[in-house]
Amino acid sequence: MKPTLVIMAAGMGSRYGGLKQMDPVGPNGETLLEYSVHDAIRAGFRKVVFIIRRDFAEKFKATVGTRFEEKVEVAYAFQELKNLPKGFTVPEGRTKPWGTGQAILSCRDLVNGPFAVQNADDFYGAEAYQIIANEFAQLPEGDSCMVGYLIRNTLSPHGSVSRGICGTADGYLSSIVERIQIETNANGTIQYFEDRQATDMTGGEICSMNFWGFTPSFFQSLEDKFTVFLKEKGQEKKSEWYIPDIVDEMIGSGQTRVKMLSSEGQWFGVTYPEDKSTVVTALQAMHNSGHYPDSLWA
Repeated sequence: MKPTLVIMAAGMGSRYGGLKQMDPVGPNGETLLEYSVHDAIRAGFRKVVFIIRRDFAEKFKATVGTRFEEKVEVAYAFQELKNLPKGFTVPEGRTKPWGTGQAILSCRDLVNGPFAVQNADDFYGAEAYQIIANEFAQLPEGDSCMVGYLIRNTLSPHGSVSRGICGTADGYLSSIVERIQIETNANGTIQYFEDRQATDMTGGEICSMNFWGFTPSFFQSLEDKFTVFLKEKGQEKKSEWYIPDIVDEMIGSGQTRVKMLSSEGQWFGVTYPEDKSTVVTALQAMHNSGHYPDSLWA
């Protein structure tokens, strides 16, 4: 069965100051997520599901979705605050949805085979989609996979970043440790800070950029765990339920194995407004070299 690509595009870029998902960066006005769809189609994906908010659905469809509706099957799911299991209600004063775990649950009825999940505002590179598509051909039901990146290929020259640093054992993900404030110092050494103490990194550490591969049984696990989460934290105004935490818990309890896949390609993202010019230049170079055609959807 051909895999589905699920793109999480419901969030706002708080540090960037706008909807990064709609920001043109390609030479013909392409957005980052259009490169994701293009690379996924080349790797054999036959359906794309966008998880978006209802309040900008029409603009999103007109600006982005119509560009490739003739190239691949396109569907839309909506992450909504009130989309909760029976018996649960939204606490007074809460305005934000419940995180990326709930986002994936919102597309359950639209996916019936292996599926990859990614952020809308990241450029993962064509290699990553081929790697995960190849893995789907042999991934047992109930197992998962993840494409990780060398930490040195994911940094911004304009400020610090947070990354989930991956531990592995026998080719499988064993842990994800969130490191905040990772940056390159004046001497070119990559460091992360914790309690104001700097720790050097080699640059070859594998980090998660939220590019996951799951089988359909993952949805049932999510439903069960969402109920547990809401019982514990459902009355909090700001608690969120994140994919890495969910997967880490499932690994610890033996509910899944996560095959660790890695890409040595360059990741691009727009964490800070100043990052945009770097991304624009890099994508133009890829078009010039023939890695991408003059127009993605010609």
